[in-house]
Amino acid sequence: MSGAGNLHYAVSDRIAEISLDRAPVNALNLPLLEGLIEALRRAAADDSVRAVVLASALPRRFCAGLDLDLLRGKSGSEVRRFLDKLYLELADVQYNLGKPSIAAVGGAARGGGMTLAISCDVLLAGESATFGYPEIDLGLVPAIHFVHLPRIVGRHRAFELLFSGRSFAADEAAKLGLVSRVVSDAQLRDAAFSLAKIFAGKSPSALRLARAAFMRANDLESRRSVGDAVELFCNVATTDAAQEGLRAFQEKRPPRW
Repeated sequence: MSGAGNLHYAVSDRIAEISLDRAPVNALNLPLLEGLIEALRRAAADDSVRAVVLASALPRRFCAGLDLDLLRGKSGSEVRRFLDKLYLELADVQYNLGKPSIAAVGGAARGGGMTLAISCDVLLAGESATFGYPEIDLGLVPAIHFVHLPRIVGRHRAFELLFSGRSFAADEAAKLGLVSRVVSDAQLRDAAFSLAKIFAGKSPSALRLARAAFMRANDLESRRSVGDAVELFCNVATTDAAQEGLRAFQEKRPPRW
């Protein structure tokens, strides 16, 4: 397994496994995100790879979201540099991957961690997995999830999840249609690889063409809205309310809004 400290990449049985490994919670910073995008490009360019699994090397942590140092005291242009990669470049590389990708979510997925997971074609969850969109509690907005979540779970349920900031368990995520299947934590990696092997056994040309058509049918309209999501997040992240929310989180106190 090769890696650059924060991330590991390995190929076996025609399956590429990308494992996030930035302790303690896989908080997303620029090097980790750039490493993930590069690993996905590597998998896309490798004809011997037929499917991709995205997982975490850390126990009970998938990804806690953005490293808040990316946002505290930063200008809109600085925030935009990161969001262009998270919202646009990651979406583009997944859109053009040419082979199925599976997110194996074990433990907590929050905020930007949700963005990583939903960029994949299939989400599998361990029984201890939890999900959530806590941005609103920090004076931020889960902007990109305004685009996709209502289409998956329905407008009213999406609004409740996005604007309450509450976390929810794997079983609820499955009932909402956000994850495909819940398995025991011990079986999560095996379940992801078992599904990846099914995909890997299909005709690569048929799968590539069919996946491209599937992406066009399902994601083309939402992709037009991603630019608006970047703009919204940048505008909100630089407000006094957002900066107070970030300070309050760091200082472990309620925000004074």
